[in-house]
Amino acid sequence: MLEEEQVALYLTARLIARGNKGTLFLTIMILAMVFVNLVFLPSIIAGVVVLFNQRTIDYSYGNLIVEPRPGELRIENPSQLVQKINGIPGVVASTPRYSTGATVVFRGRSTSPLVIGIDPAREQEVMRIFASVQSGDYLSPSDTGEALVGETLAGSDDPEGDSTPTLGGVVVGKTIEITFPNGFTQAFRVKGILKAGTSSVDNAVFLHRRDMARVLGEADPANTILVRTETTGKDAEMRLTLMQYGVQEKIWTWQDKSAEFLASIVGSFGIINVISTLVSLIIAVVVIFIVIFISIVYRRRQIGILRAIGIDRSLIIKSYILQALFICTCGTLAGGMLLIAVLQYLAVNPLIFPGGPVQPALETGLIAQSVLSLYIVSVLAGYLPSWLTTREEILDAIRG
Repeated sequence: MLEEEQVALYLTARLIARGNKGTLFLTIMILAMVFVNLVFLPSIIAGVVVLFNQRTIDYSYGNLIVEPRPGELRIENPSQLVQKINGIPGVVASTPRYSTGATVVFRGRSTSPLVIGIDPAREQEVMRIFASVQSGDYLSPSDTGEALVGETLAGSDDPEGDSTPTLGGVVVGKTIEITFPNGFTQAFRVKGILKAGTSSVDNAVFLHRRDMARVLGEADPANTILVRTETTGKDAEMRLTLMQYGVQEKIWTWQDKSAEFLASIVGSFGIINVISTLVSLIIAVVVIFIVIFISIVYRRRQIGILRAIGIDRSLIIKSYILQALFICTCGTLAGGMLLIAVLQYLAVNPLIFPGGPVQPALETGLIAQSVLSLYIVSVLAGYLPSWLTTREEILDAIRG
């Protein structure tokens, strides 16, 4: 058995040594590019998902969302509940909000965005909206009669350039009028323009919750409490912890709130990834198959002679499979070095997506899967042409 393996390895070495070096090099580089594509695109998709998840936590929901009890529209004593939640182990901070629809008017243009009342100081401990101020300033704890407006909602001076209803180019220092559902109308000075790359910020207006209290005639209005936890990924466990500490309001995780949208994103990217992977593997099979097939055609007479002197057909097939595995190994190693270079470049110059900079999220399992896939298709691409050719009669092969 060992002798047969040695014969197969010897035949493989002769095939590689006597083959065309240029063709071998190009084949290896093609496989290197295939390997990079197998790993790179899924890594980018994973990076986009990581970015979306983090921005959802930072700008939309926090880690947990506390809402009123069933049948109620407001959270009772939200300030006391915030203090209670902040004392629970694993909680970094929490902040109350009051959100409502309203009509906002600027220079005769009106739209109906979501208006959100916040506590500016508490909000900074939970959310990162303060970091999305594009122009102007963030709300201070003492501000009243001032507002933050999302960039998309603010719009531009050219109404044809806006794809959604906007305020037609409102800027810092201008005054907007907000009419609330109860009919109360008040003018607010725009203190800052926000740009976070998420619709929950860019299409909304943020006021001090003290202004909301005056509008509603309530001392402490809130219909949502956002919670930031120490560890992302254990949100379901933290939800149970809050319930165990006596929080009787409805509690959601950020995954619950964004599940449908996230599923649509992952599903769309997943289809692209499957198509890209299949195309890459087909390219790998075709390239190796053609290289092995051409090598066999040129050595058809030699194969006939080898079989005539007693070399078993299985050893010849094995030698071409080993050649395919050699090409695959070299291509994978070259692809790995190329991938490292690409990742180092992107670490310094990340890809810029609408939601922010994206870096590939590389996973060990993905690399192992890609390597295994390439080896499987290489074995098939090496086996098929050698099996088909060695079926030929010995005399026909020798005659050429």
